[in-house]
Amino acid sequence: MEPWFSELRAYFPAKEMKSEEHMKTLFEHKPEFYKLDESPHHTLVYFEKPDFLFIDYILVNSSARGSGLGSKIMNQVKSRNKAVVLEVDPVTPDDPESGKRVRFYERLDFKKAPSIEYVRMHPVTGERSVMDIFYWAPQSQPEEWVLEKMREAYEEVHAFKSEDLYGIKPQPAAHVLQLAEERRQRKAE
Repeated sequence: MEPWFSELRAYFPAKEMKSEEHMKTLFEHKPEFYKLDESPHHTLVYFEKPDFLFIDYILVNSSARGSGLGSKIMNQVKSRNKAVVLEVDPVTPDDPESGKRVRFYERLDFKKAPSIEYVRMHPVTGERSVMDIFYWAPQSQPEEWVLEKMREAYEEVHAFKSEDLYGIKPQPAAHVLQLAEERRQRKAE
C-alpha cells in the first residue's frame, strides 16, 4: 500500500474512500486529469479540467496542521484561475472537526452551494454518504453550473470503472447530485 493512500485511509471515513486500485486506475487511465501532489506533510488528489478543478482528497498531516500549509496549498490551487469544487462533510455535533473544515474553506472564500444535494451509497460499504458541496470561482457562477461540474467529476472520478472495480453499477450522477427542488419533485412523482 502506498504511504499517501495509507494516510488518506487513516484519516477519511471508509464511506468516503475509493480503493487504492480505483485511484491507481484513475492515475493510469487519466494521467492528464487525475493527479497526486504530495510532500512529507500533505496529500492532495485532484481532477483538473480546462474550466474547473475538483479536489478529491486533501490532507495536511497532523504534525503540520495549524502551520498555514493547507491555506498555502489551496491558494496555489486557486491561482490556476479556474473554479474549484469539492465535497465537505456537513457540520455535525458528533464530529467537531467538521466545523473546523467548513470554517477553513470559508476563510479561503469558498461558498457552500446550499441548493445542491449530494447523497451517495458507497459501492463497498453500502453506507449512505451525504456531503455538502463547496466551490470557489474567479467569476461568479450559478449553482446549476456548479452542479454540472460536480456531476462531471462524479462520473469521471467516483463512477469511473466502478462496476469493474467493485462489481456494482454506479448510481447515475443525476440521482447522486441534484438541486433540492429536483429531489423534491422526483419524490413527489
